[in-house]
Amino acid sequence: MADADIRDNAEAHRYELPVDGKVAVVVYNLSGQNLMITETLVPEALEGQGIASRLAKHVIADARARDLLILPVCPFFSAYLQKHPEHADVVHPTYRGILGL
Repeated sequence: MADADIRDNAEAHRYELPVDGKVAVVVYNLSGQNLMITETLVPEALEGQGIASRLAKHVIADARARDLLILPVCPFFSAYLQKHPEHADVVHPTYRGILGL
């Protein structure tokens, strides 16, 4: 389920979601078929609104559509995937083991 408000800024290596004049981001490194998620950053004024989860859902859907495997180095992203094991198929096998998926 792609989110039309979220944009993949490939030059900056991040997904961006503008909200109320601020921008929440998921920072990544792409290497071959591996999408390493390094940071999820939500401005303090936007915290508690489900924005990080919204970004995570979009990134997972995008990775699945592009046949990429996610390497969740970011603590938020790792925790999100542990809470949503139904997305284990898009997680790199090494990280599946680390996260118990």
